[in-house]
Amino acid sequence: MSATGGGIREGKKDRRPTPRGRQVEPEALAEIRELLADRPRRSDLLIEHLHLLQDTFGHLSARHLAALAEEMRLPQAAVYEVATFYAHFDVVKEGEPVPPPVTLRVCHSLSCMLAGAEELYDALRRDLDPTRVRILRAPCMGACHRAPACMAERRLLAPAAAADVARLLETDDLEAEPPSHIGFAAYRNMGGYRLLEAVRNGSRRDVIEILSDAALRGLGGAGFPTGRKWRIVADQPAPRYLCVNADEGEPGTFKDRHHLATDPHRMLEGALIAAAVVGIERVYIYLRDEYPEIREMLATEIAELERAELVPPGYIELRRGAGSYLCGEESAMIESIEGKRGLPRHRPPYVASVGLFGRPTLVNNVETLFWVRDILEKGAGWFTARGRRGHKGLRSFSVSGRVREPGVKLAPAGITARELIEEFCGGMAEGHRLRAYLPGGASGGILPAAMADIPLDFGTLEEHGCFVGSHAVIVLSDRDDLRAVALELLRFFAEESCGQCTPCRAGTEKAVRLMEAGRWDQTLLEALAEVMAEASICGLGQAAGNSLRSLFRFFPDIFESSE
Repeated sequence: MSATGGGIREGKKDRRPTPRGRQVEPEALAEIRELLADRPRRSDLLIEHLHLLQDTFGHLSARHLAALAEEMRLPQAAVYEVATFYAHFDVVKEGEPVPPPVTLRVCHSLSCMLAGAEELYDALRRDLDPTRVRILRAPCMGACHRAPACMAERRLLAPAAAADVARLLETDDLEAEPPSHIGFAAYRNMGGYRLLEAVRNGSRRDVIEILSDAALRGLGGAGFPTGRKWRIVADQPAPRYLCVNADEGEPGTFKDRHHLATDPHRMLEGALIAAAVVGIERVYIYLRDEYPEIREMLATEIAELERAELVPPGYIELRRGAGSYLCGEESAMIESIEGKRGLPRHRPPYVASVGLFGRPTLVNNVETLFWVRDILEKGAGWFTARGRRGHKGLRSFSVSGRVREPGVKLAPAGITARELIEEFCGGMAEGHRLRAYLPGGASGGILPAAMADIPLDFGTLEEHGCFVGSHAVIVLSDRDDLRAVALELLRFFAEESCGQCTPCRAGTEKAVRLMEAGRWDQTLLEALAEVMAEASICGLGQAAGNSLRSLFRFFPDIFESSE
């Protein structure tokens, strides 16, 4: 109907020949159907299907995204927002050029920055053909002890030199190198999975008591007591799920990669013991996309478990991240497993009661599960006796920066940074003198050398505005510019913010602009850091200003002559 001159006139209703929005091309839909074949079209598999699409065509085109939405019965907007959220998906809009055939990511996390990553990036940009190779700055790749690192497609080079990268590109050998690990047969010959069978046939509550007596804690950063967490989830109504958090994106952290690359079945057995004790319906392993060689190896080893009938087919699902630091936060990881953007959830409810697919969910870090077998076989006392200064257990410290021998160091809980450097890392690197250190990666703050005798464990650093987190220790020397260090860390948080909450989204960007301006306004920056800490939804925004606040608190002299 239409109104004209006060009268009402009947007219034919306009009918569109097609629905609103982008139309699905029959050819693109046929390609999607052929690619997915008999794979399920469930919405929680959206990210897996996006990976398959990009691996096949080298990018994500608008026509394929529309066809994928049609095939999965999802709104095109839902598919597009997920594809554009994750850094490793290359969405090409209509009319835009497709990316070059090879993508080269140069790590610019703090450890790699100290080792010359920016010079490597500039050399590669100068020497390589941009029509063949796209060069990007990328966040931590979990190779901090071999910095600087870069990744050519699925192939990691660490340490990387421009000449070595060029030679590798000439070979076109860009597939991931398989790790040298203890496989299923060797692990079983070493007594592997006997404990699992005993737990399945014995008292499951005893397991929780032993882990509680051992004071095993979540070693992904939060430090929540493991036995208590298992008991909480076990008391929730079935079905329950287990999510193994293998998305260690904290700059300076690479311990999970080490454990998975060397002894993966120790983690897998720990996960299956947790599943037996808590009564888990299905296990999901969420692995960061920067570890393609680990992903291929785990898929093979999980298949071995199925062949040995230790788990039914499909009981363990391996899910692939897509380049988002935020998905290391448990609720954001769960959102990603469900096929969505990795946005942190508001809490309560907590994931122990309302987690994956709305069901009670146990979330454990790789290293936490890695210790389960040793503790149950050797006893709680064996583990608790390994600590120092009243702290209990062993910790896997990821040590990088200005030390002679960086790497993963199995050291006592409660060890100090000075002891860690001298006893486990061969001392400071030649010509370097300890000036400062990060006790817990990018978010754990910065402490001066004068405070290198504080025990590194949960609860010991908080009074100084710092925390141990995932035990990533980055060592800085008298040759390092601490202002540049803090600026690099703030840039990381600004890039990784999901944008869901204003304090984090706007706060990190504003902090970077203020720090880049020259002379730092301490009052304004401290106020900004406080707002982020108090009002952000998740730990990213809450911890983003820690390094900045540490500098103002412990290194006031570096600002006296700043301009």
